[in-house]
Amino acid sequence: MSTTGQVIRCKAAILWKPGAPFSIEEVEVAPPKAKEVRIKVVATGLCGTEMKVLGSKHLDLLYPTILGHEGAGIVESIGEGVSTVKPGDKVITLFLPQCGECTSCLNSEGNFCIQFKQSKTQMMSDGTSRFTCKGKSIYHFGNTSTFCEYTVIKEISVAKIDAVAPLEKVCLISCGFSTGFGAAINTAKVTPGSTCAVFGLGGVGLSVVMGCKAAGAARIIGVDVNNEKFKKAQELGATECLNPQDLKKPIQEVLFDMTDAGIDFCFEAIGNLDVLAAALASCNESYGVCVVVGVLPASVQLKISGQLFFSGRSLKGSVFGGWKSRQHIPKLVADYMAEKLNLDPLITHTLNLDKINEAVELMKTGKCIRCILLL
Repeated sequence: MSTTGQVIRCKAAILWKPGAPFSIEEVEVAPPKAKEVRIKVVATGLCGTEMKVLGSKHLDLLYPTILGHEGAGIVESIGEGVSTVKPGDKVITLFLPQCGECTSCLNSEGNFCIQFKQSKTQMMSDGTSRFTCKGKSIYHFGNTSTFCEYTVIKEISVAKIDAVAPLEKVCLISCGFSTGFGAAINTAKVTPGSTCAVFGLGGVGLSVVMGCKAAGAARIIGVDVNNEKFKKAQELGATECLNPQDLKKPIQEVLFDMTDAGIDFCFEAIGNLDVLAAALASCNESYGVCVVVGVLPASVQLKISGQLFFSGRSLKGSVFGGWKSRQHIPKLVADYMAEKLNLDPLITHTLNLDKINEAVELMKTGKCIRCILLL
């Protein structure tokens, strides 16, 4: 029976208030309005961003809300004026839209679509939500809200992909993999024969390692306080790994000693201001590049000696790995299907949505790189 134009009742993981665990509830999902798409979510990753929301208050969110942004699914129905996808299409959800009209979208080097800022309202473009639970309106999250069996997303935040792509794998391309891999390929533009250091070896950091290897880096040094992550990092391309807690000197001094002149390309993939300062100080003082990949606390100012920049170092930001979302994501999925990319090592656990709180605990142990939630 067709559900087009009707309210759909389904399961969702709701955060009712800060610090609370996820609560599995029945929600009502309204039909899509103009330029919107309703999607049956098939698989979604539990990303580090959600872990930060759960563990801190540096992201100013409105509650109750449905989190989730690393998702893939099938179009159930479309609103008026939607032309790029149709019911039955396999799609990836995009926290970073691509409107194709703003200055960033029109610039060949830009990807931070101005429409991303509208997501901070946690509402759709008309100022209302498509989710209701127990008579209460539920806020959206990150343009996506994939911790729900059905979600409504703007057309500009949806990318149509290969019809035979395995959604439980390629959902990683929705955020974690693309963010890390692209930071090396697009933002830093890692060069063949270079030396790289990756600070933080979670899902995003390991994707940076993969990007550095693909770019031909000769030496890739992984840095993390969890030694259990080193084996996986080396399998994916790290040539050596260091735990700063095991060192007698600051990590930047050790990296300078190891390389004689500092690192060509450093990546901060955690979102920690102290780690970022160390990563920047680890760069070659003349031409070293440090890329901020992790989400830094918005409320805290970064304190760095201006002397670090006098000699020529550079510090760069990166969002979604520099990819233009709707344009490039289908190509990354095609590369995965052609076995040019391997996402499998990043997926360590798979659970059903109703086990989401177990997934959170797995992530906290440090033994889980990515847990895929099946809906």
